[in-house]
Amino acid sequence: MNRKEEFFNHITEGYKTKGDFLILGSAMLDGETLKDAYVKVPLRTLNRHGLIAGATGTGKTKSLQVLAENLSEKGIPVLLMDVKGDLSGLAKSSPGHAKIDERHAAIGLPFEPKSFPVEILTISEQEGLRMRATVSEFGPVLLSRILNLTDTQSGIVSILFKYCDDQQLPLLDLKDFRKILQFATNQGRGEIQEEYGRISSASTGSILRKIVELEQQGGDLFFGEKSFDVDDLTRIDEEGRGVISILRLTDIQDKPKLFSTFMLQLLAEVYSTFPEQGDSDKPELIIFIDEAHLVFKEASKTLLSQIESVVKLIRSKGVGLYFVTQNPKDVPQDVLAQLGMKIQHALRAFTAKDRKAIKLASENYPDSEYYDTDKVLTQLGIGEAFVSVLDRKGRPTPLAATMMRAPMSRMDILDEKELKELLDNSKLASKYNEEIDRESAYEMLNKKIEVANKKGEKERKEVAKKKSSRSTRKSTRMNPVLKVVTSATFIRGVLGILKRVMQ
Repeated sequence: MNRKEEFFNHITEGYKTKGDFLILGSAMLDGETLKDAYVKVPLRTLNRHGLIAGATGTGKTKSLQVLAENLSEKGIPVLLMDVKGDLSGLAKSSPGHAKIDERHAAIGLPFEPKSFPVEILTISEQEGLRMRATVSEFGPVLLSRILNLTDTQSGIVSILFKYCDDQQLPLLDLKDFRKILQFATNQGRGEIQEEYGRISSASTGSILRKIVELEQQGGDLFFGEKSFDVDDLTRIDEEGRGVISILRLTDIQDKPKLFSTFMLQLLAEVYSTFPEQGDSDKPELIIFIDEAHLVFKEASKTLLSQIESVVKLIRSKGVGLYFVTQNPKDVPQDVLAQLGMKIQHALRAFTAKDRKAIKLASENYPDSEYYDTDKVLTQLGIGEAFVSVLDRKGRPTPLAATMMRAPMSRMDILDEKELKELLDNSKLASKYNEEIDRESAYEMLNKKIEVANKKGEKERKEVAKKKSSRSTRKSTRMNPVLKVVTSATFIRGVLGILKRVMQ
């Protein structure tokens, strides 16, 4: 048996699986694609999370697209965070190409162009279904972590949430929270302090500045009603395909705090809402986070800790998280250690630092007698990647340089007309695109302040009136000497004396 035959048996045995699975492509050896040496992923291990990495232009986005398509076909809903804006083509079938046919002939898979059920979402001013959440849904702990508050400031936030709960003041958007901060610092300071303890105006001022910073990054668009129901991310269409929800994020690349805020709230909501699933035959939802370095780059230690905790726990809810980035080092080590599937496209070595990074990246993969991993990493072509997944028993499969299959949908974006048609046909548009601004803490506290101001004004007028009355009485009270001098008896006496003198 020659080396090629040994490798073929090594791959087919290593990727043998029972139950349903996805085919990513076919294994390669010495630059040659081995037909029918399929690299497979068992559906039951997809909730163990994953990583898609590689230099710009090596095919990361197309690998993401292939995974989303095949998941949808298996009835698994998908959420894609589209930072670059190049995934909307999933809604239209591929026009085909001779190179695609050539690729699939080498892999041993037929190519069939297809379109997929797509829903366009947004958390900014872009067109799409509006995803919102209320301040109350965040809760004091998560809100404090997002704002990176100190322990003292976090305690104040907890007090204000408790006060609003006790007073039945709904905290829906950021203007509600700003109002309660101002109220606690001014008119309501005595009331809150008497019941819940002292609140420092310096601390409330610091919290307010961080709220303003979040507003400037677009947080005022995200916080509010109607809250997005995460169950709408798990829809299946009439043909039994999972709906692919694409969240457009092209205009928030320079707003990392808003992105992190959204990410944490979404994952927390999914974790608290979805039932425990354990190890089932297929996941409930797969979430792809493109340009994942944006999540981690500006994150505080507290925020990173929260993300790490969610990654560890959320798979029990049947949810898989897949991070897409240029280099594995963009993902914290504690998160990277939780990722079962790794698809590594080519890395480029232009400097000594790049070569060290490639050496470190190669160490994330199982050892292989068939590959000099760090060398092959720099030689992979477009649409080729090192792949390692988990088998049904949770063990890493053999490392395979893989010719990835081509997307069945369009590898380009929708034009404006196509996008409008997609949005117009959305079954959820009427549910989420109506902006609601019902009476909440902002309006209620304004009324409370207005009543207090009227009462204070009335009391001030009464005090002023009493002072004026006392002043009038005082002014009419005569000096004793003057009173004697001007009395009738005194006048008659003086006149009598004058009369006698004149006589």
